[in-house]
Amino acid sequence: QCVHAGTGRLRASKAATEVILNVPETRVSPLGNGLQVASEDSGLSTCTVGLWIDAGSRYENEKNNGTAHFLEHMAFKGTRKRSQLDLELEIENMGAHLNAYTSREQTVYYAKAFSKDLPKAVEILADIIQNSTLGEAEIERERGVILREMQEVETNLQEVVFDYLHATAYQETALGRTILGPTENIKSINRNDLVEYITTHYKGPRMVLAAAGGVCHDELLDLAKRHFGNLPSAPEEGLPPLPPCSFTGSEIRIRDDKMPLAHLAIAVEAAGWSDPDTIPLMVANTLIGNWDRSFGGGVNLSSKLAQIACHGNLCHSFQSFNTCYTDTGLWGLYMVCEPSTIQDMVHFLQREWIRLCTSVTENEVARAKNLLKTNMLLQLDGETYESFLLSVELSADNTSVFLPVLGSTPICEDIGRQMLCYKRRIPIPELEARIEAVDAQTIRDVCTKYIYDKHPAVAAVGPIEQLPEYNKICSGMYWLRE
Repeated sequence: QCVHAGTGRLRASKAATEVILNVPETRVSPLGNGLQVASEDSGLSTCTVGLWIDAGSRYENEKNNGTAHFLEHMAFKGTRKRSQLDLELEIENMGAHLNAYTSREQTVYYAKAFSKDLPKAVEILADIIQNSTLGEAEIERERGVILREMQEVETNLQEVVFDYLHATAYQETALGRTILGPTENIKSINRNDLVEYITTHYKGPRMVLAAAGGVCHDELLDLAKRHFGNLPSAPEEGLPPLPPCSFTGSEIRIRDDKMPLAHLAIAVEAAGWSDPDTIPLMVANTLIGNWDRSFGGGVNLSSKLAQIACHGNLCHSFQSFNTCYTDTGLWGLYMVCEPSTIQDMVHFLQREWIRLCTSVTENEVARAKNLLKTNMLLQLDGETYESFLLSVELSADNTSVFLPVLGSTPICEDIGRQMLCYKRRIPIPELEARIEAVDAQTIRDVCTKYIYDKHPAVAAVGPIEQLPEYNKICSGMYWLRE
């Protein structure tokens, strides 16, 4: 009976491995101007196609901060071929969706449509990127839209705290500035600023045309050559370099005793995307975990910090984070606390960080690795991947192997982001192997490297009278070692 059970588990494991290895390959082809074309064909009836551009608010300066985000707004306001109304009607008549977003290091424009409409979707993306009219009337109208958006962002305290965290951690550098930019810049940005940003940064080597779903790579490559082949390549003097951004251990405190809860984030400098320490830091981030009062597990949760927070009623919620950029990052915790429990919550957080550096166990690390791998796969598509896990279990004693049908949009996002960050898409088996190679000693070594005797960045908003002084917080970052 034991032998039979073991054989079943082995067969199930083999089936799962075969399924993962049978995921469609990601094909990559470069154009002559440096633009990369990357796609994954899963045979769906729908597809997502988008342009990932290695240009965000980090490439701005104090005077034009907010231009990248402003440009994203202007993309859908009409081109030389289409008015705004024509563009909206064409997208709606296709049953498609057109969207965009800006981050600190990337700008993304993407469309979701039926697979048969892929040529039209690529043509529309090329049109809005290369032929936007950037009319003065539309620019003036978007100023008001962005200013209202800024007001909405200011009501989201988590976003406010993270903007403050970047401002203090990367003070006087590009990463310390917000994505939307200051109000005075939004009121003064003009057409020349937008055109200058496009001509400086929208170059072939900085772009990836990514697609997923029901897409034929050869067809996508032909479309890219036709619509993006005339994009300028890198100039002789080269592309503008990535502005250096140094981390500064420091704090920002915005005390407001009228607020009911304190919102604060504390972080140390972490590794960039391609640094080998990124994977161990992701596992350590999973070990800290997240929690809020709505969770049913309480003191039985695997996260030690969650057990302490629940047992002592130390906070309303907390969320660990590992924010990566090209050459730096922020690793830490965001928490929402009652005014009277801030000091205790910070104390137990730092004690948990110290425990990661000194006495984390193999069982805890194994559990965190499994959770991290699961979360990474579920991010691609939650419900369908859970169904896939069930189908593998049911087919363990049969010869048939089920192929997971994942959503096209998260996969397209994964392809575009990884192509910009790593210059390739990391296969799932390779990523799983790199996670599996992390053990407790690796966690202890890497956490000691980034936490021990480091000055953190701290951002706090609300009734924060009980938040320890910065020097006291720094003293909690080291301990006596034998």
